[in-house]
Amino acid sequence: MSLLDRPTFLKSVASTTGATPLLGRFLEGAFIEGARIPRRKLPVAAIVTEYRDRSHADVIVGKILEGFQQDGDAGADLYLASLFTYQVPEGDMSRGLAAKYGFPIVDTIDEAITLGSDQVKVAGVLSIGEHGSYPYTPDTQQHMYPRRRFFDEISASFRRTGSVVPVFNDKHLSYRWRDASHMVETAREMKFPLMAGSSLPVTWRRPADMLPIGTQIEDALTIGYGGYESYGFHALETHQSLIERRRGGESGVKGIQALRGDAVWQAETAGRWSRELAEAAFAAIPDVPKGKWEAALAQDAAWYLIDHHDGLRSSVVMANGVSRHFAVALRVKGRRDPVVTWFQLQEGKPYLHFAYLLKAIEHLIHTGEPPYPVERTLLTTGILDRAMHSLFNSGKRFLTPELAFGYQPSDWPYANHPASQLRLNLPESG
Repeated sequence: MSLLDRPTFLKSVASTTGATPLLGRFLEGAFIEGARIPRRKLPVAAIVTEYRDRSHADVIVGKILEGFQQDGDAGADLYLASLFTYQVPEGDMSRGLAAKYGFPIVDTIDEAITLGSDQVKVAGVLSIGEHGSYPYTPDTQQHMYPRRRFFDEISASFRRTGSVVPVFNDKHLSYRWRDASHMVETAREMKFPLMAGSSLPVTWRRPADMLPIGTQIEDALTIGYGGYESYGFHALETHQSLIERRRGGESGVKGIQALRGDAVWQAETAGRWSRELAEAAFAAIPDVPKGKWEAALAQDAAWYLIDHHDGLRSSVVMANGVSRHFAVALRVKGRRDPVVTWFQLQEGKPYLHFAYLLKAIEHLIHTGEPPYPVERTLLTTGILDRAMHSLFNSGKRFLTPELAFGYQPSDWPYANHPASQLRLNLPESG
């Protein structure tokens, strides 16, 4: 069945009586003897740091404007009602797109949500605080994107109007834990659905087998690459999207340590990470020279070591110098060999993995239900913040009492499954 099936429609209707009272104005999907009447495109506001070619605004909002492949063909059941851009860089695309498609570019976040009225005029809000000219923290070099500022202004608009709608936050919630915690607690207090994260959990997996909820995972290692924070989030989120499916669900994290250089190999000797899993994960990635990953590691590679409350000890490797892919290897009870998958991203525009993220956003806005728990992103944000501080403090291990919360994974049949299971009639891969 497609995403627009009867259960989804019924959930959409039910949601209009709860946390998202405005959705009832926009829902038109209906079923007559099993036949679906196409649902109406819902209006959304986009709040972005900047809108230039290949920015996250381009590859997410651009797919609302121009279709999943950004070629004018079929797209999401959403339309752009308004756009707020915090910065207007050289090469800005937003002004030309506004002239072409007729949406307003507004001066404030409140105006984007209300269209200058005293009512919320959209069915959902997309907050995309990625890219642009923003400072870094002077010590840990975390990028200070204004995601909390965007969130606070969105929630202020909800308070002013007395209405709420679902909100999507691109990537991790904030560069610092206290902001992320504030955002989730505010959404709970005000009772509006909040979803966050990136395209990694919903991209193509090779192989495409799904890990059943309740799997007994004994060890886990994920390969990532790139900037410790910007791509470290991608690696940690990829990691978390699989290990949260272990028996009992996620139990929370009690300690974080991030290592570089000789300390990495000392940690291996101490049994802190598994060479078998590292070799299995590297072997699954197409462009890694077989058996040569250790020698290829650049000096800026880093290991994030994670201690979970249920006893699981897992690790994420920022394997700079080896590969530009993400892969996960798991030791599963009863399986002789590691369970391994790598996560494929389309290299080059239109970056179709973002089409699958947009389908998850579409699900959020049409049903009022996040397709996967925001706690995944909250936990990953907290792990990343502590890892960055550990790197700055020469590999100091941090206890993390703030991360002593668990959650249960979602089994929504699309957003946490291989992208090939989504029926978008898109190419199988890049």
